[in-house]
Amino acid sequence: MGLEKINQIIVVGKRKAAIAKATIKAGSGKVTINKIFYQNLNKFHMMLIREPLDIAKKILGDLKADISVNVHGGGTEGRIEASRLAVAKAILKFTKSNELKRAFLDYDKTLLVADTRRKEPYKPGDSKARAKRQKSYR
Repeated sequence: MGLEKINQIIVVGKRKAAIAKATIKAGSGKVTINKIFYQNLNKFHMMLIREPLDIAKKILGDLKADISVNVHGGGTEGRIEASRLAVAKAILKFTKSNELKRAFLDYDKTLLVADTRRKEPYKPGDSKARAKRQKSYR
């Protein structure tokens, strides 16, 4: 029984409560997010996912790799941004190109660096995170 070693790389991207795990391996160039081709997403989300792919195509030529992203948690926008981060990190780890890394960082830092901003917690005795209730006397 000759078990062939499958060369695949798994990378994680996070945004708020969304966690995306991207698996990249040599293939024909298909990109799926939760088993749906990224071309079937709405136009704006498709453009966000396409950004790292277009930059990689411009720098390296045609990328012969299949990327499968499994994303859960958070909302729709957080999932898309987590997927975008995971796709960019996966392409970079798969190609090991310093020129591509520079191009990603010059285009948009959030392609490789996670946005760590979170919702500010509510304060004790108040119904909001920041603005306090005003006093009417004095």
